[in-house]
Amino acid sequence: MKAARWHGIKDIRVEDVDTPAPGAGEVAIKVAWTGICGSDLHEYLAGPIFIPVGDEHPLSHDKAPITMGHEYCGTISELGEGVSGLSVGDRVAVEPIFACGHCPACLEGKYNLCDSLGFVGLSGGHGGFAATSVVPAKMVHKMPDSLSMEQGALVEPAAVALHAVRLSAIKAGDTAAVFGAGPIGLLVVEALRVAGAAQIHVVEPSQERREKALELGATSAIDPMADDPVEKIWAATGGVHVAFEVTGVPRVLPQCIESTRHDGQTLIVSIWEGEASFHPNTVVLKERDLKGTIAYRNVYPAVMELMTQGYFSAEALVTKRIAIDEIVDEGFEALVAEKSQVKILVKAPE
Repeated sequence: MKAARWHGIKDIRVEDVDTPAPGAGEVAIKVAWTGICGSDLHEYLAGPIFIPVGDEHPLSHDKAPITMGHEYCGTISELGEGVSGLSVGDRVAVEPIFACGHCPACLEGKYNLCDSLGFVGLSGGHGGFAATSVVPAKMVHKMPDSLSMEQGALVEPAAVALHAVRLSAIKAGDTAAVFGAGPIGLLVVEALRVAGAAQIHVVEPSQERREKALELGATSAIDPMADDPVEKIWAATGGVHVAFEVTGVPRVLPQCIESTRHDGQTLIVSIWEGEASFHPNTVVLKERDLKGTIAYRNVYPAVMELMTQGYFSAEALVTKRIAIDEIVDEGFEALVAEKSQVKILVKAPE
C-alpha cells in the first residue's frame, strides 16, 4: 500500500509498504481522511521533535522512517484477537496517544502526561497517511452517524483546543486573547465560545485567517504587523483573563503574557522548535500564571457531541483536499507558502 513516510527534514516520501494486519487487542482501519497538523509541519521543517531517530520509541518500538499522520478517521476493516465492543464497518476517529499506563501521570489518569508519551504517526506505529492503519482498540472512538468522515479527521485537533480551554482558568463571561489563527487557534476560538467567553481577541498576521476568526465568533482580529496587539487588547479589555499562545513564535510569548490582566493566565498550546524568553517580572509583579498543555485526555466524546451541534465544522475549516501523491507540494509546501490555508485534508489511497 502507499504511505507517506518521514525520512528527515524536508524529506517525506510516498512509498510502497506492506499492509499491516492487526494483532491481539488491535484493529485495522481503512483510512478515509487525514489532516496535516502543525506538529507534522514542525517535523517536516525542523524535526525530529517527536519522531524517534537512532533509538526506538519505548512504546511504539519504531524509529524513522515513520509513516506519518495522526489526525485521522476511517472504517474498521478487521478485528484482532480479543477485541470486543467494536465491529467491522464501525466508523471511528483515532485518539493516537501512546501511553505506558504505569508511570505516575498515567496512574492518575493523566495519560497525556505519560513519561514515555508518543503519538501514532509521529512516534511510530501505522499512521494515517496510508491506506490502512493498525492501532490498539482502545485508541478508537465510534463516530456518531451524523458526522461526516471529514468531520472525523477534525476530532483530534478539536480535542487539542477543547482540552486547552478546559484546562485554562477561563470562566463564562471572561475575556480571552488567542495569539495565532492557524487550525488550532481557530478551534480554540470555537472552544472559547462553548465555554462562554464574553470577548475573544485574535492576533494573526494573515488577513484570510483574521477573517476566518471573525467568521467563527472572534470579537476582534488584530494584525500584529500593523498594530501593537498588547495595546489593542488592553484598550478593549483592560487586560484579558486568559491568553492562549498558539504560534510557537518566540517573540509572541511575552506579548501573550503582557496582554493579560493582574493574576491573568497565559496558556501555552504550541509545540516549539526552539527556546523563547520573557522577563520574569512581567509574571511576578502581577501574580500572573503561566501554564502549558499537551494534546488531550478523556475529551473525544465531548468533541464529537459538540460537532453534532455544529461546532468545529469541517465546512468552515477545511481549505484544501488532496491526494496522498500530492502531500509534499500541495500539502506541506502549501502550508509553508500559503497562509490562507487552514486545514488541508489528505484522502487515503485505495
